[in-house]
Amino acid sequence: MFLVLILAILLLFGFNRLMGYKKGNITIDFDDRYVNHKQYVEAIKQELSSQGRQVSYEGNRKFIIDGRSYVFMEQNVSMGGVPLQRTILKPKK
Repeated sequence: MFLVLILAILLLFGFNRLMGYKKGNITIDFDDRYVNHKQYVEAIKQELSSQGRQVSYEGNRKFIIDGRSYVFMEQNVSMGGVPLQRTILKPKK
């Protein structure tokens, strides 16, 4: 029983990491689908600006957000059969 509980907890943490929920990451879910890279970048900038963040795009998937460097990754997630476009901005080390 204890082993099953530990396994369930490990799976939950692994799933959260896979979905982009990690300390320091910025995760944005868009209802619209962006195929054009330029429009996608503009949508990210607009969303972050609406959150009150200072944001600039440096090119090659690199953003400067509130003075920190981030790299963005796109992830497609099926939520109940409806695809969701998830943007994960990871701090650059």
